[in-house]
Amino acid sequence: MGICDGRVVIVTGGGRGLGRAHSLAFAAEGAKVVVNDLGATLDGAPTDESPAAETVRDIEAMGGQAIVNGDDVADWDGAGHMVQQAVDTFGGLDTIVCNAGIVRDRMFANMSVDEWDAVIRVHLRGVFCPLRHAAAYWRDESKAGTTRAARIVTTSSGAGLRGSIGQSNYVAAKAGIAALTLNMAAELGRYGVLANTIAPSARSRMTEQGMPEMMKKPESGFDAMDPANISPFVVWLGSGDCDVTGRALELAGGEVCVMNGWNRGPSVDEGRRFEPAEVGATVRRLIAEAPEPEAVHGS
Repeated sequence: MGICDGRVVIVTGGGRGLGRAHSLAFAAEGAKVVVNDLGATLDGAPTDESPAAETVRDIEAMGGQAIVNGDDVADWDGAGHMVQQAVDTFGGLDTIVCNAGIVRDRMFANMSVDEWDAVIRVHLRGVFCPLRHAAAYWRDESKAGTTRAARIVTTSSGAGLRGSIGQSNYVAAKAGIAALTLNMAAELGRYGVLANTIAPSARSRMTEQGMPEMMKKPESGFDAMDPANISPFVVWLGSGDCDVTGRALELAGGEVCVMNGWNRGPSVDEGRRFEPAEVGATVRRLIAEAPEPEAVHGS
């Protein structure tokens, strides 16, 4: 018995890294897991590998239930098939963890439109498509009188919350995911859906490429970059025990931080139209009264 006993969970990008750790952790807590993974390379190119199949075998070896899904999360029909596969195989759907992603890093002045589109497609459209299908399913269940304790867990990033030099496409996508999650929390609560996002720091193909020295596994002691450190939070957020929504959690090793988001700061209302010449002094005064923003990663 676990906190997700009997729940049906989809984990996108569930074959490797963080997604694999999440899939295993959900199964250990009693969930039936749909392990989605396209088996693509880090930049999104297709391969013949099936990391999802290996994760499913490991779940079954520990006595759990899981199935492979190889649909493209950013393909509308494929995402619909993924949701329907969960319903047809396990009798319903309770949680989606959106974890799939790619990187195509480049300084902004050198970034191509293809590099921009590829990252936005997988990260942002790849969150919209499966969750849009799931939202319709949960809405229809609720209207039919079967309101589920449905949960959404998306994956943003410190890059999306604060920026990251050389990753403008990734930054925009992850910021969009965070904002979209807050909006889903507001819109879907009426159907019993709670939605939260995480900004994890852990070892993955993405971080090993961008921060190789920081991501090395220590020879002894606590491995702060082990992706399994993040999974307990994801499992709880995806469980019926979760009772929070519309929040962003930054997670690293044994640390959790509740992010404060874009909140209103100092303001002034003159009750009239400003003159261009007086705008500068007003804005500078308000900025001086406001907290200093955190620096962009890599700056």
